Amino acid sequence: MFATLRGCLELLRLSWQQNRAKLCLSILLKLGEAAALPLAAVALRIITDAAVAGDITRAVLAGLAAAAGVIGSLTLGHFAHVLYYELGELNFLSKDVQLIHLANGSAGLEHHERPEYADKLQVLKQELQRTGWSSMEALMSSVSLTVAITLTAVLLAQLNPWLLLLPLAAVPPVLLGRRAELGLGRARQAAAEPTRRARHLFTLAVDAGPAKELRLFGLQQEIRSRHKTLWSDATRRLWRGEVRAALMRVAGQIVFAIAYVGGTLLVIRDAVAGRSSVGDVVLVISLAVMVNQQVATGVTLLQDLQRVAHALADFRWAQDLVAQQDPPPPDAELPDRIRDGVRLRNVSFTYPGTGRTVLSDVNLHLPAGSTVALVGENGAGKTTLVKLLCRFYQPTSGTIEIDGVDLARFPLAEWRQRIAAGFQDFVRFEFVARETVGVGDLPRIDSTPAVTAALERARAGDVVERLPDGLDTQLGKSYTDGQELSGGQWQKLALGRAMMRTQPLLLVLDEPTAALDAESEELLFEQYAANAKRVAAETGGITVLVTHRFSSVRMADLILVVADGRIVESGSHSELMANNQLYAELYQMQATAYQ
Repeated sequence: MFATLRGCLELLRLSWQQNRAKLCLSILLKLGEAAALPLAAVALRIITDAAVAGDITRAVLAGLAAAAGVIGSLTLGHFAHVLYYELGELNFLSKDVQLIHLANGSAGLEHHERPEYADKLQVLKQELQRTGWSSMEALMSSVSLTVAITLTAVLLAQLNPWLLLLPLAAVPPVLLGRRAELGLGRARQAAAEPTRRARHLFTLAVDAGPAKELRLFGLQQEIRSRHKTLWSDATRRLWRGEVRAALMRVAGQIVFAIAYVGGTLLVIRDAVAGRSSVGDVVLVISLAVMVNQQVATGVTLLQDLQRVAHALADFRWAQDLVAQQDPPPPDAELPDRIRDGVRLRNVSFTYPGTGRTVLSDVNLHLPAGSTVALVGENGAGKTTLVKLLCRFYQPTSGTIEIDGVDLARFPLAEWRQRIAAGFQDFVRFEFVARETVGVGDLPRIDSTPAVTAALERARAGDVVERLPDGLDTQLGKSYTDGQELSGGQWQKLALGRAMMRTQPLLLVLDEPTAALDAESEELLFEQYAANAKRVAAETGGITVLVTHRFSSVRMADLILVVADGRIVESGSHSELMANNQLYAELYQMQATAYQ
């Protein structure tokens, strides 16, 4: 119950921040709506007693009051709805923006590696919309219902003090409704993983990218079968939760129905004995009907508010998880150039929530101004090492130093501004071509000379030359007039983006030629070598190249062979070939394959 109350207060706080006047006015209108029906019931009692006594004037006035109450109950809520609907949509938009920031605004990437975070995020994507107008309707209706129940209780107490027990009969439905909603929350959580996997298969089935392989390998039926199995699993879990919840709710309503019948009979007995009027019987019947509706509405509203509160609690959980990644306060100034180099001392790393050590006790020195190549088999730890250098993660143990100073002591934003990077899993920014490249150095995103120079450094100018409107061409099939590119063309633009920053301290190229042909690859690496020398001369910057193609690493000053999370060999190409160990074996195997 505390969590539900906390969720209600958070909704009120959000709405107060959006528009105080509209929130206050909507509350006043809902209070008027709440008082309308109980007062109309009182008017019905007066009408009945006046009719029995033959008092026409009193009956007419009471009839007008009853009509006014009914009209108020039917109309005031609609005017309030106009106001809190907008507040709810603004609340949802606010939370939507916060969710985007939550997923992408953190310093690191650790939360993306946690399965429990993925499950929570899956539920949040579905449930966060409940912070919109529907949650405000539940909240405002709860305020209205509280006032209506209070007025009803006062009127019941005037008729017979024992009738005050009638609202207490609402406790079992409320408690059982709460247990039902908690059970549904657990069912939704249990169904999150199969739902997430089923959505992945759905994406594979409907997107254009996988279509070729699905048809070539005859995977359509396999994908459909797996999708059906996962959805059946998720549906079965949700169905069981819904059935258990329904049984609990029915049990609660039965308890109230018994109390409702008893209360009505009590007043009828008083009327027969002459202790109550006919109007009192009409009033108690009207109030009992209201109490029944109030309880049913209250249980429904409580379920809605519990569900909203659960979503907001998940949101806070994710916020706390991401907040744990905030870097420590910086206490050192980032140098303008690297003089000695980058040194890793006893660095180990385990991905959060996995327990699997990816890097173990790594010690190495990357000299200032050097070009370093990381080679090794898939899963050896090459990309993880790059992520640590970019400070996407903090080492589980050990330190990474620049010129003898712990990298964690430098301001993170400043360090990231001095990194240029091209990744294998690059983003296809569906912007205007100039912007697709220019985001690599945001202050110069609209600078045609800067973008053109970056494309030349990446040998990607030919892509723009083929575009109908050059750098002004809209890219991507999300737009009606968008120009779609091949995988290699998208990668060339991503490499141009990596070359936008002209004075990086660290240039990372993680499998930068995966989608390029051999000729383009050879020309590109020649350009990389020239660019690395320029960067080294200007900033002492280090170029780190991650690749599977051994033919392209011979130009590197230092080659590091990574295997099983360790640096097993290091040296120049000639030195490693002379050692005749793992590097030489892998190099010869690949060279033979290309002959």
